[in-house]
Amino acid sequence: MKIIISGCGKIGATILESLVAEGHDIVAIDNNQSVIQEITNVYDVMGVCGNCFDCDVLEEAGISEAELFIAVAGSDESNMMSCFLARKLGAKHTIARIRNPEYNDKSLSILRHHFELSMSINPERLAAHEIFNILKFPSAVKIDSFSRRSFEMIEFRLKDDSVLDGLTLSGFRDKYKTQVLICCVLRDDEIFIPGGNFVLKSGDKISLAATHTDITKLFKELGLSQKQSKNVMILGGSRISYYLSEMLASAGISVKIIDRNEKNCELLSDLLPKAVIINADGSQQDLLLEEGLTTMDAFVSLTGMDEENILISIFAATQNVPKVISKVNKDELASMAEKLGLDTIVSPKKIVSDVIIRYARALRNSLGSSVETLYKVMDGHAEALEFIVKDDARIVNIPLKNLRLKKNILIGGITRDRKRIVPGGNDVILPGDHVIIIAANQRLQELADILEK
Repeated sequence: MKIIISGCGKIGATILESLVAEGHDIVAIDNNQSVIQEITNVYDVMGVCGNCFDCDVLEEAGISEAELFIAVAGSDESNMMSCFLARKLGAKHTIARIRNPEYNDKSLSILRHHFELSMSINPERLAAHEIFNILKFPSAVKIDSFSRRSFEMIEFRLKDDSVLDGLTLSGFRDKYKTQVLICCVLRDDEIFIPGGNFVLKSGDKISLAATHTDITKLFKELGLSQKQSKNVMILGGSRISYYLSEMLASAGISVKIIDRNEKNCELLSDLLPKAVIINADGSQQDLLLEEGLTTMDAFVSLTGMDEENILISIFAATQNVPKVISKVNKDELASMAEKLGLDTIVSPKKIVSDVIIRYARALRNSLGSSVETLYKVMDGHAEALEFIVKDDARIVNIPLKNLRLKKNILIGGITRDRKRIVPGGNDVILPGDHVIIIAANQRLQELADILEK
């Protein structure tokens, strides 16, 4: 599929890398020649240097043949305008990054209609939503939802004193009589789709699939904290901070934001009347302690510098703050942060990349199924996909135990007429079902890809 990406900053480059890995024909547009040079040196893509809303530049990129045009340049307005021009010049689908908080839901709806956008994306709002979900269930390091929240997939790490340390999966099922499926385990950068004899160990990152009620019940039995954060300290007055604070305040959660920029603080104070805004240097440990760091339920570091987020988060963790979350965009620093004990890392560029990949796969409209939801899980080592099963799917009406699944594939859940099924060998998949598939170290384009040829 031919896809044109306009704007090759952090977000654009990450989207480009993901779509190249998916096997798409990519054209990159950026007004900086050195950026285009670097992109074309690293990836097998065509590059065009120029303005993203110049018709000549779009035509040089082959816009009339594009299945998808993605505009993620720095300006919301230029993204919307370039998408509008792309549609008029023949692009079938368009996606624009629109991140200005002044565009509320009603405004966005009007803008999407006016500029004929297929979708708009806001990386900061998506990241804030992910953090908000984690703060509601602090024992998790990542939470993904399927089938309109009928199913959840939760990642958490086994502590040294975990009651699951040394337990086999079959032993887990015998001991804890709950409808929870352990989907995959990440151990020392190696991913496992575990069988009944697999032994869990301290330090493992585990992914569970089940309903929210069943996961809550299991966590209670495991003695893990489920108490929703009530007092949250945020370092950095970024766009993510604004969106997150708005969500937290609407949920009745106390928020304190610390930012060193005075004008930024004044703006946040006007926009967030329920939040406490502190104009100070949050990298100073004494100041954080004076502002009550040790009394907080959670600390979220959202400055523009990954290194600062990591270092201050480590300090917060040493002060026994129950939940510490860090924004880290650089892959190598995210890996280092986890090794240093920071297990809850959020990357806006990766969140957006997941959304774009899901949309691109859905456009392929595979036979027998269609991709409804897609998440990269377990630090990108696996994917969790939700397919809607069509009438002509190859796998319908066959007991799951009789399906010849590829290695490292797991059927994690089925939703049928609002009924949630944690699948067993005798269950079958029917047309109209929403099916959750976990795939390690491979990419699925359609549901039939889970089967051996």
